[in-house]
Amino acid sequence: MPDKTTPLELVTIPCLADNYAFLLHNTETGDTLLVDAPEAAPIQDALDALGWTLTDILLTHHHSDHVDGLPFLRGTARVIGAAADAHRLPPLDVAVAEGETISICGEDALVLDVSGHTLGHIAVHFATSGVVFTADSLMAMGCGRLFEGSPEMMWDSLQKLRALPDDTRVCSGHEYTQTNASFALTIEPENQDLISRVQEIATARAARQPTVPSNLGIEKQTNPFLRADNPDLQAAIGMANADPAAAFAHIRKKRDTF
Repeated sequence: MPDKTTPLELVTIPCLADNYAFLLHNTETGDTLLVDAPEAAPIQDALDALGWTLTDILLTHHHSDHVDGLPFLRGTARVIGAAADAHRLPPLDVAVAEGETISICGEDALVLDVSGHTLGHIAVHFATSGVVFTADSLMAMGCGRLFEGSPEMMWDSLQKLRALPDDTRVCSGHEYTQTNASFALTIEPENQDLISRVQEIATARAARQPTVPSNLGIEKQTNPFLRADNPDLQAAIGMANADPAAAFAHIRKKRDTF
């Protein structure tokens, strides 16, 4: 049996104009998970270079830039997705729901319903490996636009993710970090943690380095969408003692037109 205390190997794959897919690999068993399939070619290129074969594919939500590469990649891999979204996802082998634990690559992973960007959007947390796949729910320095859910729904989803350990790596679906950081500065221009992070992000992007995965502890300090109940942030937007969901809705509305 594989050593369940050994973290799985994580690989980030840029796809399309600004998407990310992720591979999670068990070095002892050879099992390999793909999280989302924006396009096939870069993912297959990475698999070929690493000598890995997909055993599982996780789809976080139904948007085309997360599933379009699946027909070219699925082969015999087990395809996992949300039961609540199964009617508009590609055919699933395993349909999962909030609170379920599923064994993937020899590690137990917890399924979280993080609806808001879409209804039925899921995130999956691998506690032993210290990684959560959030796609377009929690993003580096931001969160997904609310295409289907309400602000209250998304705020609830973000609180679930915020409750995870600070050292968790957040694997989100897009390279939006620099724009998100610029927006965050308009919300909390005096946040010193944010000012430092903006500089780090600018340096990384100037070197064409990805800013994803990000660190959840740093997200808690700098991501305005995770801080809607923070007194300093509420004061900065003129909403002291406001309902957090209302403060979140205010910030999300401003981001939509930024």
